[in-house]
Amino acid sequence: MTDSQPCHWAMWDEQTKAIRRMSTAEVFAPERAYGWEFYQRPTVEVAWGLLGAVLVKREPEGLCAARLVELEAYLPDGDAANHAARGWSERTAPMFAAGGILYVYAIYGRHRCVNVVTEPEGRPGAVLLRAAEVLHGEELMRRRRGEVQWEALCRGPANLARAFGFELSDNFRSVCSAELFIVPPPEPIAPEAVRRTPRIGISRARELPLRFVLWQSRCRSR
Repeated sequence: MTDSQPCHWAMWDEQTKAIRRMSTAEVFAPERAYGWEFYQRPTVEVAWGLLGAVLVKREPEGLCAARLVELEAYLPDGDAANHAARGWSERTAPMFAAGGILYVYAIYGRHRCVNVVTEPEGRPGAVLLRAAEVLHGEELMRRRRGEVQWEALCRGPANLARAFGFELSDNFRSVCSAELFIVPPPEPIAPEAVRRTPRIGISRARELPLRFVLWQSRCRSR
């Protein structure tokens, strides 16, 4: 893979280095991406599959790509922290659609959080994208995020959303298109590389171990 951005080789684990060794065509090819059927499965299964995968967004300003290293699952059943726990609303409408689209919402008025909708239609599950390691498009991300350390560019859900340029208008957007897609990891993630912990920054269902983290990544929240 070629990129004009600085190399952060010392900060990457072996799988990220393996991704960097692949050609741009291999990593950023929509035909390699997960299809609709991947997302229309149980939410925890989707979360496991997304960990270590590469989020790719093509836009007129350039291409942004980052390896997902921290996620949170929100379940359609028995999860009081799920925004859709009380049923359908205009805000949560994307979550009731079939998996494979985005659910984007605002926090504190101006920040955005990006979720990938999971499960079949009518079962409101989602995976929150919490942190990622930037692979491509660092210069564009810095224009959006400012002069922060590389490992902090996509650390935290609001920062990830800003770095990628996601807005509320991206609600319902497909993640199975040529402009926005997620490529599986080149190799399965080793179970010992992952930690499951309670989710962060919520007041309900805090005991559920639904945060999935590649623990050795310097880009994870904490």
